[in-house]
Amino acid sequence: MTEGKGKGKGYTGRIVWRSIRQEAASVRRSARRCVTEAGPERDTAVQSLKAAGAALLAWALAGWWWNAPMALLAPWTALFLVQRTVYRSLVSGLQQFAVVVTGTLLAAGAGALTRNTMAAMALALPLTVLLGNYARFGAEGLYAPTAALFVLGYGSYTGFDILHRLLETLLGAVIGICVNAFVLPPVHSRNVRRLRGRLPEECADLLHTAADGLDGPYDREQALRWYDRAVWITDVVTELRSARRWSDESYRLNPGHRMRRSLSPPPQAEWDLVWDRIAEDIRATTRTLTEVTVLPDGVPGILATLLRAAGDVLAAEEGDRTEAAETAAAAHGRLTRVLARGHAETTPELGGLTADTQRLLDDLTTPLVTTRPHRTESKAPATPS
Repeated sequence: MTEGKGKGKGYTGRIVWRSIRQEAASVRRSARRCVTEAGPERDTAVQSLKAAGAALLAWALAGWWWNAPMALLAPWTALFLVQRTVYRSLVSGLQQFAVVVTGTLLAAGAGALTRNTMAAMALALPLTVLLGNYARFGAEGLYAPTAALFVLGYGSYTGFDILHRLLETLLGAVIGICVNAFVLPPVHSRNVRRLRGRLPEECADLLHTAADGLDGPYDREQALRWYDRAVWITDVVTELRSARRWSDESYRLNPGHRMRRSLSPPPQAEWDLVWDRIAEDIRATTRTLTEVTVLPDGVPGILATLLRAAGDVLAAEEGDRTEAAETAAAAHGRLTRVLARGHAETTPELGGLTADTQRLLDDLTTPLVTTRPHRTESKAPATPS
């Protein structure tokens, strides 16, 4: 029993050591990418350095030059207001200042009323914690009880002390917002462009893979793998929506976004909706393929031609795209005729495939689909197998 326990500890130690090495290797890769290429790693490093610089500047003004009694509040506020976007910094600054003012006044009132630190905390903290959980304040609500603790913990809540705390908080907020707005103001359009190029490539590759599988004998396991990839593509569309929101927000109230290098304007928002439909059409088609028990003779070959041509519409150059669309439409016509004949071997799944592929071809004719994405320097993540 003791020997087994020893082996168990040794195995656990090897797992922990392997995890540490993997994490260290990941950190090294991120640090290298931060230096060698533009991307999220570099953006994170820039924002981190800006936040540290804002805190240092706030401390220099409040603690060293002004010699404020609670100088810590200025760098503390500045540090957390270098947000991901300028708009977010401004909104968070207003929310945080309102929360800090309220929490400070509640704590000062409780201290003046009770003249006892413990009693004042018992009175003020429940109120400030409830205020901090108010949904309108979001994550900034935490600063209400924090501000109350600062006031009561230092035991100074005269009118002069309270005014100093509010001025120090305001100073830190102004510094944090200004640093974020005027020192390399963040613009988040790179991810929108990356996903814009990613979606057509992934959809075309999946359609070609399914077509190759239908050309020969395929089983349900293959169809399930196609379906899993189709579901993953719908997740990419969701990621695109999130990236779009960050991109749009990063341009709001941003005085310096024109100074940042930009490869091209982000695609219009209607593009997202079109690709949401296309991804759903592909997901529905592959889901039906997982449910197929038997298809009439010749139908797998027709489907293979249709899906391969649909993939070519996404992957081909302008001159070849029209020909690919005509090939897909002709294959769909043959599929419809097989369904219309209504032979005994016709299955309910064939009707579903006919409807799914018709919606796919309709969406592929949308003009926004033919807009060629701009290539970016960002590397796309690996496709799931």
